[in-house]
Amino acid sequence: MKQRIAVKRVYDEPAASDGRRILVDRLWPRGLAKEKAKVDHWAKDISPSNELRKWYGHDPAKWDEFRKRYFAELDRNAAGVEALIAAMGKGPVTFLYGTAERLINNAEALRLYLEKR
Repeated sequence: MKQRIAVKRVYDEPAASDGRRILVDRLWPRGLAKEKAKVDHWAKDISPSNELRKWYGHDPAKWDEFRKRYFAELDRNAAGVEALIAAMGKGPVTFLYGTAERLINNAEALRLYLEKR
């Protein structure tokens, strides 16, 4: 996939350079008003399952295995992946996530998954 995909914390200030802003978390971010979030699309069906999310817990030692398991979930969710790609449209896209973990989160894993497609 050649489209530019940025990854950003949903609590960070929106910027014009974000392009289409897509929240890729299953749960709405705690304490964040929808107006302030400026989310164009909420792709909760593409996020990791509750079981995987809870198992992972942003443990750096589990990052490689988390990606493997998450990619397997995405492979089984072809309709969800296609819906996400359609929602992305053309031009820049920013995947938004809620966790304080900036490097090893589901939005980054999803970006890596789509780049390998």
